Amino acid sequence: MQREIGLTGAILMGLGSIVGTGVFVSIGIAAGVSGPNVLVAIFFASLLAICNGLSSAQLAANHPVSGGTYEYGYRWLTPTLGFTAGWLFLCAKSASAATALLGLAGYIYSSTLGAQHYTGVLIGLALAFLILLTILTLVGIKRTNVVNSLIVATTLVSLILFVCVAMPTAFSRADLNLAGIFALDKQSSLNLFHATALMFVAYTGYGRIATLGEEVKQPRKTIPQAMIMTLATTMLLYLTVGFVAVALVGPEELAVSVKTSVAPLLHAAESLNKPWIKAVLLIGAITAMLGVVLNLLLGLSRVALAMARRKDLPGSLATVNEKGIPKQATILVAVVIGVLVLLGDVRLSWSFSAFTVLLYYSLTNLCAITLEKEARLYPVWISWLGLIGCFSLACWITAEVILSGLIVLGIGLLLRVILKAATPGM
Repeated sequence: MQREIGLTGAILMGLGSIVGTGVFVSIGIAAGVSGPNVLVAIFFASLLAICNGLSSAQLAANHPVSGGTYEYGYRWLTPTLGFTAGWLFLCAKSASAATALLGLAGYIYSSTLGAQHYTGVLIGLALAFLILLTILTLVGIKRTNVVNSLIVATTLVSLILFVCVAMPTAFSRADLNLAGIFALDKQSSLNLFHATALMFVAYTGYGRIATLGEEVKQPRKTIPQAMIMTLATTMLLYLTVGFVAVALVGPEELAVSVKTSVAPLLHAAESLNKPWIKAVLLIGAITAMLGVVLNLLLGLSRVALAMARRKDLPGSLATVNEKGIPKQATILVAVVIGVLVLLGDVRLSWSFSAFTVLLYYSLTNLCAITLEKEARLYPVWISWLGLIGCFSLACWITAEVILSGLIVLGIGLLLRVILKAATPGM
């Protein structure tokens, strides 16, 4: 690949992969778990994301190829752990895509038919968007830097306008709706860990920057800078939007809006009685989540293609058509996302994504820990913090989600054993 992307392009690519479902949906989900302390959870999640981002950055700087921890696991750990990382990535990001589709459907539905919705209609709308985006992917559409920049600009402008218009009202209601923040007892502390795990997923698009290892100029310098600047910008954005949303309507109402409309920020905007800001926020949500799903369809299909080439997935997924598109891998990814959409529960799909992505980044940090001293860009304790943080937070997800995640992981490992046994010499 040609190295054409500079620092600004890498930052925009990172923001385009991060700012989406996390800010428009997950803040409401996390508010339902930890109340006003969702703001603390956003901050803690950003610190963990920075540790993981630095681990990813130095791995990408030393091994500048596409594939992320799937490739790093093969090089610095073992083939089995490399496969595990790839499988976890497919699981986590498929669940994220399902959440984005349900969120997209929720924002559109709520803006036209009000807060109350029928789950079947919401699922149908989400599946319709999935089919449309899959078709666009199969005909060769790509998220170019220009398209990505337009999506990022539209999303950021909509959120900044929302914050600017809502901030005076938010401050006037903060004493009431943010009461109890920082007041932590045993149960609220446990809830804070759970919410931090959920909010961590909202930052994980920074891994997209690491996958640009073959395309950025001076990757050893550009990738770490882009990750740090992207995560700092995202943290500031999430904290500001989170404060405004919670202060406007309170964490309880924000959480209820996730159940009834899957559009918590839209509900917060409605409390301002300014229809135009609601419309602006809706446009930002639509562009952001459409971009997220398109980006995930492209990325997941390519990871599935790479895994199939190593016989970690069925070999038929390794084929590409005359346009260079992995058609079978793309269709398979779309089917998996569609199955998750059928569950119709953004809290469940987002929690599943949280558990699997935390395990994925545990392996990322483990890879970084094994780097030789001369290859390391940052102190090893940063990677240890990332490893301990990710693995610990994974334990605070609900038991049902942990069990389902472990079962899915077991299925993946069993599939790999079967495929290797059926492929002599592998």
